[in-house]
Amino acid sequence: MMKVSLLFSLLFMFSCSGENSFKKEKVFLGNQRVPAHTLNLGRQVYLEYCMACHGVEGDGNGPAAKGSIPAPRNFKQGLYKFGLVADGALPTDEDFKRIIQKGLKGTAMLPWDISDQQTYAVTQYIKTFAPQVWEGEGELGKPVELEADPFTIARKESAINKGREVYHMSASCQTCHKGYVSKEVLSQLNEKYNGEALTEFDEDLYQPKLQISEYYFYDSKERMKKFLPPDFTWHNIRSAQTVEEIAYRLAAGVTGTGMPAWKETIADHEIWAVSYYVKHLMDMKGKPSRKSVIYK
Repeated sequence: MMKVSLLFSLLFMFSCSGENSFKKEKVFLGNQRVPAHTLNLGRQVYLEYCMACHGVEGDGNGPAAKGSIPAPRNFKQGLYKFGLVADGALPTDEDFKRIIQKGLKGTAMLPWDISDQQTYAVTQYIKTFAPQVWEGEGELGKPVELEADPFTIARKESAINKGREVYHMSASCQTCHKGYVSKEVLSQLNEKYNGEALTEFDEDLYQPKLQISEYYFYDSKERMKKFLPPDFTWHNIRSAQTVEEIAYRLAAGVTGTGMPAWKETIADHEIWAVSYYVKHLMDMKGKPSRKSVIYK
C-alpha cells in the first residue's frame, strides 16, 4: 500500500508541476501546427496515464518499467514499431490513436479509454520527446494500401492453403520465424515452385531465429539489441488480431526490426493469403490441433 501511495503521490506531483510548460505552438512534419494549449493538455494526459511506464522524460524509465516485458518504448529515439506506413516512415496520428486506444496485446500497453481530444493531445506531446525527427521540414509516411480481400470467408480454406505455400516459399517466413510443415512437404513445395526437391534443411528450421532490433532502452544506446520473432501458434501478436489487421501489418512491416514491409515485394493476394494462414496458426493456441504443425 505504501508503494501504491508513493506512486500516486509522484503522479500527482508531476501532473501539478509545470502545468503550462508550453508557451508557444510547435510545428511538426507535414506543417502540422500544434498550439501550446494542446501540448499542455497532452502533457497532463501523459503524466496521468503514460508516465508510470514510459517515464517523465519519455525514455522508457518510469517507475513500472523494470517489471515490464517487453520494455516500454523509449520515445526519445523517435522510432515506432507499429505504424501502418511504409517500413521506416514516421507513423500518422491515426496510427498513434489506434495503438493508444486499442493497446498492444500481451504487453503492459493497455487499451486506454480516453477521448479523441485527449488522444490527439498526448500524441502531439509524445512527439516533443524526439524533436530530431518530428520538427523541421519533411513529410509523414503515407498509409499502406492493399487491394480488397480476394478470398473472404467463403474461400477461407483456399486462402489458408495458398498462404501455407507463400509463407514457406515466396516469402520464406521460416527464415526468421519457424516452419510449420514437415520436411517432406517443404521439399514437395520447393519442387513445385523451384523445380527440385530439397535434400538438406536448416538445423533451426523449426525454431524462431534471433533478430537484430534498432530499439534501445533508457540505460543503453547500443543498437544491436536482439529479439525473438513470435511462434504464431503460441505467442501474442501485439498489433494484429484479425485477418485484415495481419494483412496490413505484413504490408507495412515492423519498423526497426527484421520484419520488412511486404507491400511491393509479394503480390497483394499473397499478403492476404499469408494473413489467413497466420490467423489459422494463431487460432491453434491452446488446442490439440497445434500438435499437427509442431516439428522437431
